[in-house]
Amino acid sequence: MKKKVLLIFGTRPEAIKMAPVYHALQERAQSFDVSCCVTGQHREMLDSALMTFDIHPDFDLDIMRPGQDLFSVTGSIITKLKDVFSAFQPDIVLIHGDTTTTLAASIACFYARIDFGHVEAGLRTHNLASPFPEEFNRRLASVAAKWHFAPTQMSKQNLLDEGVASESIHVTGNTVIDALKFVQHKLQSNYEFSQQIERYLDSQLNFDWRIDRFLLITGHRRENFGRGFEEICESLRRLAGIYDAVHFVYPVHLNPHVMGPVHEHLGGLRNVHLIPPLTYEPFVRLLSECYFVLTDSGGIQEEAPGLGKPVLVMREQTERPEAVAAGTVKLVGANSDSIVGEVVSLLDNEHNYEAMSLAHNPYGDGSAARRIAEVLEND
Repeated sequence: MKKKVLLIFGTRPEAIKMAPVYHALQERAQSFDVSCCVTGQHREMLDSALMTFDIHPDFDLDIMRPGQDLFSVTGSIITKLKDVFSAFQPDIVLIHGDTTTTLAASIACFYARIDFGHVEAGLRTHNLASPFPEEFNRRLASVAAKWHFAPTQMSKQNLLDEGVASESIHVTGNTVIDALKFVQHKLQSNYEFSQQIERYLDSQLNFDWRIDRFLLITGHRRENFGRGFEEICESLRRLAGIYDAVHFVYPVHLNPHVMGPVHEHLGGLRNVHLIPPLTYEPFVRLLSECYFVLTDSGGIQEEAPGLGKPVLVMREQTERPEAVAAGTVKLVGANSDSIVGEVVSLLDNEHNYEAMSLAHNPYGDGSAARRIAEVLEND
């Protein structure tokens, strides 16, 4: 008898990381009846990721409304999932990571007494307030999950330290490497599509990004709202003045707490390129061509090392310490002097750059989704 599996996610990063799992389960049609529910937590960016990976949701909660806060988002998801559970009656639910969707879906599954698996389980900063609210979200998911799909041995150890039963933890690697390899293959095997992506990037950037040196910047963390983004923008302004032959490419997140300070402080600088958020294919293309990455994001700490790109993380803590230990990621905080100093070190010192770019990627071999499907198939 087939197991009815419902995948629930709501943001673009979740869609990217859950897409390989969705397709791995679909390929086992003899074992699984698979449905997908999106909450719409990131509407525009979510939809682009669904197109990239050819996912057509069976349920769309469409929860986003102007001016919403965490209270209303969480409550809306929990309430609407009750109807989805009633309609599909899943045997298994899969959730991902640490978003508000993760938190709400965990609670909904617990209330409905539905077994769920947590993909990308066990990430920890060990500081409940940082990042906020993600650390709380992922810890709560771990309390109730039946299957814990940990990306690394370090993530597994975090769960063991919290009393999670060893037999319920499965080290799979991170599914983002699966997704990255999928898009790389798509770009390399489809010349017409690859050219389409390059033409789009040409329309957004007024320099030769294939040849000229550039840094890729991403930033959107709630913990950096306010003073943090002021410091980040100040560092980029200083660096753009010091290195007039280096370009700084910043796809700006749509959140007004990000767009406001970024455009106010960096708009009009000749070698700083503020562009709209990118869909996944052009982002991967730029990531493969950039010199290195400045970010406060999570997933890019896993993706960039897979392409040999050093990452400077503009946060005080990370739930992904494996790459820091491996040497491919360095924490620099949201502090202008620290950011500038570390960027200068990589731009001016080839030895420092090579030490980070050649470091080992600890996040797996691109087979995480297959391992997850096998666990559920054999359980």
